[in-house]
Order: sequence, then C-alpha cells, then structure tokens
Amino acid sequence: MNGHAALPPQGRPREEVLQALRAFAEGDPDYKSNRLWSLVYWLDDAHDEFLGQAWQSFQSANGLNPTAFQSLKRMETEIISVLAGLLHGPPETCGVVTSGGTESCLLAVKTYRDMALAQRGVKKPEMVLPVTAHVAWFKAAEYFGVRPRLLPLDASLRADVAQLPGLVNRQTVLVLGSAPEYPHGTIDPIEAMGAIAAARGVPMHVDACVGGFILPFMEMNGRALPAWDYRVPGVTSISADIHKYGFAAKGASTITYRSLELLRHQMFVYQDWPGGVFASPALLGTRPGGAYAAAWAAMQHFGEAGYRELAARTMQAFGAMRDGIAAIPELQVLGDPSGPLLAYGARDRAVNIFAVGDQLDAKGWTVNRLQQPDGLHAMVTAAHDGVVGAYLHDLREAVAVVKADPSLARSGSAATYGMMSHVPLRGMVKDKVLDLFLQMYRAGGQKLDLHAAPPAAGVVDAVAQKVAGWYVAWKQRRG
Repeated sequence: MNGHAALPPQGRPREEVLQALRAFAEGDPDYKSNRLWSLVYWLDDAHDEFLGQAWQSFQSANGLNPTAFQSLKRMETEIISVLAGLLHGPPETCGVVTSGGTESCLLAVKTYRDMALAQRGVKKPEMVLPVTAHVAWFKAAEYFGVRPRLLPLDASLRADVAQLPGLVNRQTVLVLGSAPEYPHGTIDPIEAMGAIAAARGVPMHVDACVGGFILPFMEMNGRALPAWDYRVPGVTSISADIHKYGFAAKGASTITYRSLELLRHQMFVYQDWPGGVFASPALLGTRPGGAYAAAWAAMQHFGEAGYRELAARTMQAFGAMRDGIAAIPELQVLGDPSGPLLAYGARDRAVNIFAVGDQLDAKGWTVNRLQQPDGLHAMVTAAHDGVVGAYLHDLREAVAVVKADPSLARSGSAATYGMMSHVPLRGMVKDKVLDLFLQMYRAGGQKLDLHAAPPAAGVVDAVAQKVAGWYVAWKQRRG
C-alpha cells in the first residue's frame, strides 16, 4: 500500500528461502575462481564449512556482557594473548576483538582523542596520517572531530618521515603508520616515526589490519622486514584483522594496546541509566558470538605451521606477480611493496593503465583502480598461487591491445576513471559521489541510474561516468 516491501503473508519453507538466497548471489563476483583481487580471503569450501560450523555453535551468544557469556570472553582473551605474542608485545599488552578494521581504527582515534583531553587538555585535536592511510582513518577524523594533518610520501611511496616533525604539535593526539598501507603494499618507516612520536610524547598507532596476520609469519619464514610492531618502543597500539590473512569469518579484527592505562580511554561507562550501570569496551553493544568462535577456531586450526605455510604460498604468488609485472616493459610496480599486496602503473606513456584494466575486466578478472598515481591493484592471497600465470598472460595481452589502439583510453571506464582521478575540483567529486551514492539508500533500495554506463558497468563505473559528465559540462559552461 505504501510502496514498501512486505513480509510474505505466510512463512516460506526453509529450503525455498535458502534457494532464494543462493539466487541473490548470482550477480556477485566469482571469488571461488580466484579471479577477484580484493574484498574476499577465500581458501576452499571445506574451510568455509568449518568456519560456518564454528559460527553456528555460538550464533546466538552475545558478547555484550562478558560476565554472562564467559565462553566468549575466554575466546577473546586467548585471541588477544596469541596476537600480543605474535606482535612482540610486552606482558601488559591487552585489547579487544572488534567487528572489523574500520571499528579498530575508529577506536584508536577515539581513545587517543579522549586521552589527550584528559591528560593534556587538548580541545582541538589533530592526528598525523600518511596520505596513504586507509579511508577508515578519514572516517574516524570526521566522526570524532579530529583534524587530519597529511604526511606526504617519499620516492618509494612510504610516509616521508623527514616531514613528520613539522606536522607534530601540541594538538597532536596520534601519529599513524601502516604495515603495510593498502594502495601500494609498502611498510611505512615505523621505527623512525615511532622515535619521533615518542620524543614528542605522542602515541603512535600501527595500522596492520592487512599485515597483522601475515607479516609475523613472513618473518618466521625468513623474510627480512623493517621493524613495524611492538619491538618499536614508540608504538603504543596496533590494529590487526583476523578476517583477512587470519582467514576467519567476517567480521573479526583486533586492537591491542601496550597497557591497560591506554585501553582505559577506549572504554565507555554510563552509571545513571535506569536499565543499570552499563559498560562497553568497544563501539558495538551486541557483539556476535559467532564471529568470536570462527576467529578462535581459525587460529586454532591453522596454528603457527598452517599460517607459515599460507604465508609461503602467498609470497610465492606475490613474488611471481611482482616479477611478472616488472618484466613487462610498458609497466612498472609502484613503490617498493613488501607484500602481500601491490600496485602497478604504466611506464610507457602510450599505454593507458585504466584501459588495461578494462581489458582485464573483459577477460573475467576483477581488478581495482588507484589514483595519484594511476594504477591497478592486487591483494594477493594463498589461493591465487594457481592463477598468477593466467593473470600475467592476460595482462601481457591487455597491454599489447591497449598499446596498439590508443583510442581505448577514450572509451569505457578508462575514460571515466581517468577523468575522475584528474578532475581538479575534488570537492565537486565528493559532492556528486555523495549525491549518487545516497540514491542507493532511498526507500525501497532504489538502484543507481545506470543509463549512462555500459551494460556491464558496476556502481563505481556509473558514478565515475556521472562525475566525469558533470565536470565536462562545468568546463563547457566556464568556456
């Protein structure tokens, strides 16, 4: 009557409902073929089934009250303790399980903002973020009113530590480094950054949401890495996702601190609620028990040997990708990635890297685009070890096609991504993307208007084309 969806008049049989759910997924990326290079960390159906069984065992349990479901608190305590050891934390290292990397990052900003206010009276908080910091940190800046001061990159696409001292001041509540950063897979100079932060009396957080469950095992396998964890004295907290290279079910992440005195500022307590005194350690109230159980189960199942084997497979695939891309004369790997992810762009100006991405999409690969500098991205997992050869073969063909036909840079998503990444009016880009994205959440879940996009284009392509169109029209009006 009011245009909204309605419950079925009578309940549907369970198998019919499950069949409908399976049909929902028909348009999703086929990650089980390992042709997707982001979003999903998948090994095989047997591991999925195992995680599902672990989740189901505690699917109704709630981590809201740790004194009620003590089983979940035991799992959380063991998860944090194991992770503290992997990260070379001191005996006092503590922390919580969170719903994902974004929650972990938000919590760090909230914690250090509140600590700076309590200890130093900071009322206009700032934090120093490398320009490659994950977008979750910019979301946290907006949510918690902490001004980000951006640290440029050096020639290796790492945070330029030489410029850090000039950005730290009395309002600084946090310095951030990534291990590794998402766009290019480089590890920021954590040791040098930590020394500067410590000398200024400022906390330093390491965002190891990507690396926290693979870098330790890469090191165990003999790979030399720059110091990045609690071995650096200035590092006061670390975020690490279990649902990435820990191969747990989504969503499971962690945030750890050197001491309870730091964690204290993350906690929320309200003593005057009619429902009773309320205390919460993280952002969520209800904390799904299934996520705890699946994370704990994954860690126990793989153990050190299992994670070392997964890391070895991952780095074998990563090395083959990196070397294979570097061997293509028209391309270059961006920065100096340590693994397990990388990005690459065009060395030859006759090759449009976004057009190369279009060719890869047409061959059934799903690749992400980067900007500043333009590039393509790959998050490599152990499951990719069997497809790297096919990917490199298709990549070489894609480069040859694009080089032979420069007009491809002016069509498809190559034209729109190229326009999006180089439009100088970034505020306009933000406003137009917001307007379009918002339409997805209208009553009834209205889809974006894709009439201007190629039939196979996704939401991002449609948004890019819309913004590009607005920019062209703006330039024409300006003459």
